[in-house]
Amino acid sequence: MITGSTDVRKLSGVGPKKAEALKRVGIGSVRDLLEHYPRAYQDRTTFTPIGQLQKDQDFQIRGKVIRLVSGNPYPVKKQPIRLQVEDATGILEVVFFNARYLTGFFKKGRVYDFYGRVTASLAGLQMIHPEFSEASEDEAPGILPLYPLAAGLSQKDMRKWTRAALSEISDLPEVLPAPCRERQRLCSHRYAMEALHQPPGKDSLKQGRYRLIFEELFLLQLGLTTLKRTRDQRKFDESIKKTADGESFTQSLPFPMTGAQKKALSEIYQDMESGYPMNRLLQGDVGSGKTVLAEAAIWKAVNSGFQAAFMAPTEILARQHLESLTKDFSAFGIRVAYLGSGLTASERRKTLEGLAKGTIDVVTGTHAILQERVEFQQLGLVITDEQHRFGVTQRSRLTEKGWMPDVLVMTATPIPRTLAVILYGDLDISIVDELPPGRKPVKTYGINSNRREKAYNYAEKEIQAGRQVYIVTPLIQESEEISCLSAEETYEELTKKWPDYQVGLLHGGMKTEEKNRIMEDFYGGRIHALVSTVVIEVGVNVPNATVMIVENAERFGLAQLHQLRGRVGRGPHPSACMLIVGGNSKVAEARVKIMTESGDGFYIAEKDLELRGPGEFFGTRQHGLPTLKIADLIRHRPIMEKARDEATLLLERDPELLNPEHQELLQELNRLFNWEDEGSIQL
Repeated sequence: MITGSTDVRKLSGVGPKKAEALKRVGIGSVRDLLEHYPRAYQDRTTFTPIGQLQKDQDFQIRGKVIRLVSGNPYPVKKQPIRLQVEDATGILEVVFFNARYLTGFFKKGRVYDFYGRVTASLAGLQMIHPEFSEASEDEAPGILPLYPLAAGLSQKDMRKWTRAALSEISDLPEVLPAPCRERQRLCSHRYAMEALHQPPGKDSLKQGRYRLIFEELFLLQLGLTTLKRTRDQRKFDESIKKTADGESFTQSLPFPMTGAQKKALSEIYQDMESGYPMNRLLQGDVGSGKTVLAEAAIWKAVNSGFQAAFMAPTEILARQHLESLTKDFSAFGIRVAYLGSGLTASERRKTLEGLAKGTIDVVTGTHAILQERVEFQQLGLVITDEQHRFGVTQRSRLTEKGWMPDVLVMTATPIPRTLAVILYGDLDISIVDELPPGRKPVKTYGINSNRREKAYNYAEKEIQAGRQVYIVTPLIQESEEISCLSAEETYEELTKKWPDYQVGLLHGGMKTEEKNRIMEDFYGGRIHALVSTVVIEVGVNVPNATVMIVENAERFGLAQLHQLRGRVGRGPHPSACMLIVGGNSKVAEARVKIMTESGDGFYIAEKDLELRGPGEFFGTRQHGLPTLKIADLIRHRPIMEKARDEATLLLERDPELLNPEHQELLQELNRLFNWEDEGSIQL
């Protein structure tokens, strides 16, 4: 007998080469194999009479070979095999090109099964390179699964191995409690697995898929709800609440806060004063004023006797936070430091000592803050900016540097609320969906690549008027594989085109010191046009920049385009974003249409999710959450709501999953969320 953890090489027919091919699609164990679900199915339950075939559709036929021809005009190696296949209703031509390996297989007068796409030729309907087998029984093959493959794998291999695994495996655990299965009318886990890999019929397949989709979403909801409840149970000693009144800081601001900012800040302060550690996601569109809210939270923490850490995904953004915090806190005596690359050994040592002794109140930096040598005297607030770029593990590593500190997670990438609830199910959510008064909308234009010159002429006029421009490209260097303008060739072109102006080049391949120098020159107006990759996507604030040109906009997602557009329109001058599109992709057209019609980041995020799906929207496994292998967060929202209700009901009845019936469920949660390995939580 085998188990889910058994190496897939234990299955008959899986040698070293096949094992390597399986590894390329993420299969190493028998469990991986069984959770490598079919991407589609062939309905081979019935045979269609040849006389009823229609072109451009897939059919299965059973017929007798009445004629077999090899084509003479071709070289011997490429000779096609042409069969005339007959049933009681008609004759169909079946063609195999470059198929010398089939010589001798087909025999005149014998009956074979063929499955494939029917096409039209001058001679009539035909099938080219169909699947085939000799007919040996009356029944049709049934519903056959089609798996995602890699080089070296075949559908026949996958069907054989999954069939063997299902017949031999001894542990297909039933993690869903019986009452839940009864209420939701769900089949067993084993039945679902067998129905997916060896469907006896369409109804069984549908039933099995529903069960596995529900299970994935139930486990996700249960894990996130457990995280949140565990967090909420950790109460502070009342004496160390963050009780300082933050009003004196907000009154010092040179502008009034928007209604959305006031509401979000009230929620943040309420959390900080609750006696429980805050875990809040602060979502806000580009330019909605999230940084001010972060500063208000820091002010409150520091004036309650605590230190704060502000972690950003890039050096540029971390240094920008340093500049902003230092300026805004100068009147209050709050001591701010930076921790990241570019520091001398003595500067770094001084910062580390200041954090350990408590002579530094706030530190901003990148993931350098996570290093073991960084110690705090009394860390009470952790803020991570652009959280979707950090994993759950990184967030927990930072919070472990204090005793249950408050956590504020910020993102300027609007996330559809339904998806935010899933991705950040262990966090409370505040949304800042109102822009400060006076912020002018950025006019957005979709431009075909043959009108590119007009975009640059407009940009040149803006430079002549004393403004600055961004030009963003998808690549750093020219590529033979991808037909796109690169940052380097665009930089060279514009340096020649605009000899009287200073053109800068910025990309992720540069050293940190060089990137910082270029950005400082752009801040200071010494660079008029900045050619860049998406390294400037997040957080850069240059109020004098009024033009954003995005080359090959079809290579960017909607959320990314919206982020790039948010780099302009931050000052008093009218601003424009020009999306230059190469090719005629329908998806690219749809993206540009959405961008030109709306400036609402949350609406754009919803559309981005529809166009790309949640997997591509965020990349792979960035959040430390289990990968959804069969469920879809968009299409399966109704199932997700039922799963969430069942998860809530279960935890109300057995909050710590101590019931013996729930032990396999608990083990599965620990496995999926890596709680045993990472120690972030284990019930």
